[in-house]
Amino acid sequence: MTPTAPSLSAKSSHAHVLDKGPTDIDVKDAGFALEAISSPEAAEAALASRSASENTAYAFKTWMIGGIAGCTGKYTLGSAHHADEEDERGIDVDHLLNRSRLYVYHPTIAKTVVAPLDRVKILFQTHNAKFVKYTGTHFGLFKAGAAIYREYGVRGLFQGHSMQLARIFPYAAIKFMTYEQLKIALGRRISDHHVRNFLAGALCGIVSVAASYPLDMIRVRMAYITPTSGVPAERVRTVAKMIYNEPAYRFGILNFFRGFPLSIMGIIPYGGVSFLTHEYFTSMARSRFANVASKPPDQQTRGRRRKVRELKSWAELASGGLSGIFAQTASYPFELIRRRMQIAGAHDPTTRGNAARVIREIWNASGVRGFFVGLTIGYVKVVPMFAVSFFTYEKLKALLDIE
Repeated sequence: MTPTAPSLSAKSSHAHVLDKGPTDIDVKDAGFALEAISSPEAAEAALASRSASENTAYAFKTWMIGGIAGCTGKYTLGSAHHADEEDERGIDVDHLLNRSRLYVYHPTIAKTVVAPLDRVKILFQTHNAKFVKYTGTHFGLFKAGAAIYREYGVRGLFQGHSMQLARIFPYAAIKFMTYEQLKIALGRRISDHHVRNFLAGALCGIVSVAASYPLDMIRVRMAYITPTSGVPAERVRTVAKMIYNEPAYRFGILNFFRGFPLSIMGIIPYGGVSFLTHEYFTSMARSRFANVASKPPDQQTRGRRRKVRELKSWAELASGGLSGIFAQTASYPFELIRRRMQIAGAHDPTTRGNAARVIREIWNASGVRGFFVGLTIGYVKVVPMFAVSFFTYEKLKALLDIE
């Protein structure tokens, strides 16, 4: 039986679009092509069909851009707008490297700007004796910051920040790379996308935290220490040696993992909820709200392999920011308890810290509210951090023409 005319017409129409080069597709044809290949199912099928060598290259690329995205922390809408105005000449190495420098240097400066918020949040979480009087008060954040400045100067506001900068790249690089790999692997066994995304996010969080936990331990201890006025702050090497020599554990290296089991418990909702909600919101933006949230076909970054629609900057930022709110709220009590355990050695070097005792102390002192001390500061930091990290990650994936 000969094929019917409509089927031949459909095939030729589709071939007409696919045969054109990236600069030859007009707006109408581009819209047809996007409708044909922009479904999440098509993108996931393309990921699953990669060869081993292609997947290795994909893993390296997601590791690199994940680390860059993690360094962003906070960005400006002006730069976000600039990212929307991608040139249409294709992607070359020099262009990518120049853009990568933009994504690293500017955000690192911005991350430094918000570092005082992180210092105050850690002091509140750990119930530091000098600053506990400011927790739960009106303008407590500003009063605590002013007190730090009066006693220790500007450097006191940035104590421990160097370790934060050293930690964030490997943490984010491993997190994003592992998530993409786990999403592919779990997708072969789990049909429910929401369950798959949550598990992949939780597991990638565990791996990235395990790899960077000692650096976080040093950072928290440095941020917690409040020396006598006029005494210089402890250096990284001094704090690391102090932690290592604490007699709580037989092997000194284990001192760098105080509170680690609780951190694993906290990263499961943190990582799982963050990726689950981000995938959910971006999926909604590409489907139900595509008319207002997705870029028009003629504004999509031209590429041969990428099969998902790009979102407008505000939609990408909103999806990331909302995921940060949900993730921070779900995991905050675990984070607070972990911080208390991390600084236990500063009070008594022989103690290992006990989660049950810390929970009882918090409950007896403040009740349920005690487990959320500093959460508002957490939102101020986490919402822009998540928004811009996910935004940067998606923009760099578009630049590299990968899913």
